[in-house]
Amino acid sequence: MKTIVLGGGVIGVATAFYLRQQGCEVTVIEREPDVALSTSFGNAGVIAPGYVTPWAAPGMPAKILKYLFKPASPLIFRPTLDAAQWRWIARWLHECDLERFRVNKQRMQRIAYYSRDCLHEFRACYPFDYGRSQGYLQLFRSEYDIELAQPALAVLRDAGIAHREVSAAQCVEIEPGLSWARQAPLSGLYLPDDEAGDCARFTRELRAICERNDVRFRFDTRVTSLDVHGGAVRAVRIESERGAEMLYADAVVVALGVDSAALLARLGVKVPLYPVKGYSATLPVTDEEKAPRGALMDESLKTAITRFGNNLRVAGTAELGNRQTTLREQALQTLMKVLNDWFPHAANPTSAHFWVGRRPMTPDGAPLLGPSGVEKLWLNLGHGSTGWAMSMGSGRVVADLITHRKPEIDLDGLTLARYRKSRG
Repeated sequence: MKTIVLGGGVIGVATAFYLRQQGCEVTVIEREPDVALSTSFGNAGVIAPGYVTPWAAPGMPAKILKYLFKPASPLIFRPTLDAAQWRWIARWLHECDLERFRVNKQRMQRIAYYSRDCLHEFRACYPFDYGRSQGYLQLFRSEYDIELAQPALAVLRDAGIAHREVSAAQCVEIEPGLSWARQAPLSGLYLPDDEAGDCARFTRELRAICERNDVRFRFDTRVTSLDVHGGAVRAVRIESERGAEMLYADAVVVALGVDSAALLARLGVKVPLYPVKGYSATLPVTDEEKAPRGALMDESLKTAITRFGNNLRVAGTAELGNRQTTLREQALQTLMKVLNDWFPHAANPTSAHFWVGRRPMTPDGAPLLGPSGVEKLWLNLGHGSTGWAMSMGSGRVVADLITHRKPEIDLDGLTLARYRKSRG
């Protein structure tokens, strides 16, 4: 079966890997000169199925209002005249209900846990270094943070997920570098089975494995449209330095992140994606003793600090506003504040390399996997800030569907059907 995957981020490359494993002829189309140069490039790197959480959560609208005008904020909101922004916000507010939150979180955890299992199975066959660390520590600055975390903790308890609520002293035992913090955390939550790793580094290695197995990559190539005949996709129109071409296929997978929405809309396929921008800073470690060992999350400012070998990644801030990938000083200051508060002597702030990416967010947090409603056209998108955590499982599920295998997990609530039902 001839298949084309649109998008060379971690989601697209994982999909290509599993399609090839199942005997398909695979071509990946990517507009950048290599894989993982857009949203997959500078993310936090956390694989935390136990604490994967919808942004639409009880108390989140109030928290946003609380921080909206503060210099250090987990959110930047820039109202625009874009109707899509306001439609997305309205849907997001609806999903902040407690019962909706519980349903959405369980859906996200289902695909995230499956994805981690797929990653471990893959790693057993293809061992390579991508800066992996074990364990994930949430830091709470205030009683307010602890109160907001209660619905998520209830889901962890109900699901039997390994976790420990820990004191400030126990946080330091887990991460000794916190001994030099400018303030002590009030308390924490530790998930020993969660992990982290450099997503971009992993994706580059995965590309090399794919290429050794005859997956073809077309870089510096732009998708201009999809050719549909008789209600089914039959080809992809592309442009590259070679000029315009038509690539025919038996199946096409759209894994273009936020750019997926515009491409699909031309075919009448509406997906509720909006680009919520995220920021990161990457710095070399200068003092091993005073640096973190693994991955942490500042729950108040929704900012992660992750250790990748000799480097630190500080990632966070959600910016809802314009669609441009321009660095905003307010977001960068929040990142550096979080690093300075918890690990002030771990790295030299002047060496920070900053990045901004557009996260393809759905209002309820769960991705869109599987059929698009157009024959032979498949979706693997909408993973938001948890694409790395869900990548291998999402790729395998979509490859299973294309090759007529039954996925190993229940896909209820993980397909476009949930939005079609809500409109009905």
